Amino acid sequence: MKILVTGGAGFIGSHIADRLLQLGHEVCVLDDLSTGRRENLPEGVAFEQLDVRSEDAARYVTAAGFEALVHQAAQIDVRASVADPRLDADVNVCGLINVVEAARRGGSLRKVLFASSGGAIYGEQERFPATEEHPRQPESPYGVAKLCCEHYLAWFERAYGITHVALRYANVYGPRQDPHGEAGVVAIFSQRLLAGEEVVVYGDGGQTRDFVFVGDVVEANARALARDVRDPINVGTGVETSVNEILHRLARLAGREVAPRNEAARPGEQRRSVIDPARCAELLGFTPATDLDHGLAATLSYIRGAADGG
Repeated sequence: MKILVTGGAGFIGSHIADRLLQLGHEVCVLDDLSTGRRENLPEGVAFEQLDVRSEDAARYVTAAGFEALVHQAAQIDVRASVADPRLDADVNVCGLINVVEAARRGGSLRKVLFASSGGAIYGEQERFPATEEHPRQPESPYGVAKLCCEHYLAWFERAYGITHVALRYANVYGPRQDPHGEAGVVAIFSQRLLAGEEVVVYGDGGQTRDFVFVGDVVEANARALARDVRDPINVGTGVETSVNEILHRLARLAGREVAPRNEAARPGEQRRSVIDPARCAELLGFTPATDLDHGLAATLSYIRGAADGG
């Protein structure tokens, strides 16, 4: 199958591109490298450095004749979405529409996998863990945009028969996550612990998240592509872990003692977030189950190697 992975030079997208190549697909990556990195690109992929919002991207996608689109490109910073909701919507909503409509015009598109959010869409949860039927009440423009994209994809399916699956990711972590970005507390903490720098915790650290390893997210995408499934599907562990607990575990793995500096909680972020993986098990045949300490150790090892130039 000829597949386009948008954001395929990024953290999650590059791992997905790796896996799809292993499965024998023809994989093309579109990424503007604003946060992605060329060194993340696997050998054997075609690459176009383009912005998903651009006319050049639309022309490329239309001409290429893709059968499937795995849309990972996004503005992922919740704080940035609060500060500039127009930019967030431009990238996350208009970017999606641009590439899906272009692929539709190409005439070959049959399926779209969309990187949605299992935290931001649900907002402050009423039930724990949240199933896919939980009320959607986003606390940030980022969450609003992700939900809007799900509705657009449902329209494309009704209007043109293009199957879509919205994979609602929990908090993804693992190798290749940017420790200098604005999102990804595991990578940020790891880098600071290894460098002997001060660690900052926003709020009291008691806020919880459902941390899912990138390898499990990749497996969810591979299975969703291969199976006749519909949206949405949570991709998470169903386990809540606090930010303080993540820091404690990473510090132990890094052999450091740490007393973090607490700063004010950031606007738009939830207090508790955890999602129910039952539908993933039912429809995709697996439950994300990478042991947290194993996943944290793999992330720490990657960031240590990157810092050493490996």
